Amino acid sequence: MENFYEHHVLHSLAIAKVQRFKSMAEILDVGTGGGFPGVPLAIMFPEARFHLVDSIGKKIKVVQDVIERLDLQNCRAEQIRAEQIRGEYDFIVSRAVTTLSEFTGWVHGKISPTHYHKLRNGILYLKGGDLSEELAPFKKKVQTWDIGEWFEGEWFETKKVIYLPWK
Repeated sequence: MENFYEHHVLHSLAIAKVQRFKSMAEILDVGTGGGFPGVPLAIMFPEARFHLVDSIGKKIKVVQDVIERLDLQNCRAEQIRAEQIRGEYDFIVSRAVTTLSEFTGWVHGKISPTHYHKLRNGILYLKGGDLSEELAPFKKKVQTWDIGEWFEGEWFETKKVIYLPWK
């Protein structure tokens, strides 16, 4: 709990430094765990709609309770595997649930072809460490931003926002 705000809330909000979600945008948070990055983003963008999913029921029950206690009308949580989700979203967000290659397989076909944001619809992924090998298959498409340029602290030094536009 000592670093909760920095390691979870602020880290989640780094996505907003890259993309501000417009009114009625549909955002899917895959592998939301405790509600990150979805809950902080839902608070910051009350006109956008957030669908938070995780395959683990215990985690989703906690997130549903948080959503209810915060009275977040633009946010819903569901226990479901990403591969089972039907529908299309403007952006899919996540915090390092797997490699980007595996993640793209999970969310294939879930990104709307109609875009109206600064960035084309796609994936906004939070991850840290040396990502050169992991991002190599995407090098012509992927963009990265160093979170340490926006937020002070040693913890942010290797953290990045990864953006992968969808065709």
